[in-house]
Amino acid sequence: MIASTFRAMRDVLSPAFRSILWKAIGLTLLVFVGVIVALWVGVEALLVLPWPWLDEVIAGAASLVLLVLFFFLMAPVTAIFAGLFLDTAADIVEDSHYPHDRRGNPPSAWSSALMGLQFGLLVLVVNILILPTVFFGIGIAIMLIANAYLLGREYFTMVAMRHMPARQAAQLRKANSGRVWAAGLVPAGLALIPFVSILVPLFSTSYFVHIFKRISMDQRIA
Repeated sequence: MIASTFRAMRDVLSPAFRSILWKAIGLTLLVFVGVIVALWVGVEALLVLPWPWLDEVIAGAASLVLLVLFFFLMAPVTAIFAGLFLDTAADIVEDSHYPHDRRGNPPSAWSSALMGLQFGLLVLVVNILILPTVFFGIGIAIMLIANAYLLGREYFTMVAMRHMPARQAAQLRKANSGRVWAAGLVPAGLALIPFVSILVPLFSTSYFVHIFKRISMDQRIA
């Protein structure tokens, strides 16, 4: 897992990743700017009360909500972008690190995007349910554990499906569920770090290609 982490970091910063890196950064920033602007416009509409002290309370609460949302929305945004960048990034990683292995066969662009969107919405719902726990001091830990499972499951399955049918990919993941969950802790943790979190979609793609190859080698299935 440690070796895969460092390999993925080098991959993300490599010249081959540069074009999709800028696309990932641009789309991520666009989503968050849109969310922040929408929320701030909503707050400004409320700040017309006759009591200045209440306006200050609302503004302070809004700032806190924006900060919390920044952390809690990173994993869903990462999941949504998975389908957009996974196949191109996975091809680069496989060609660079595993040139003698059989190259993955990516699904259609529509299927990949739809899978990423569906999973992103699932992660969003889970994170919304987790959100109240942040006020009890355990929200970050619960979010890390849950997103490690969700992100690990999503990225590993999508990478595996490039090499085998969906049912077989799911079986492989279940047979290595503990290992996949532990691997998911890395991107789940990176998603909590401001600015670094923007790199998570590409990092996770490269990272889980390496994880999949290691598991495949151990089980001699690819």
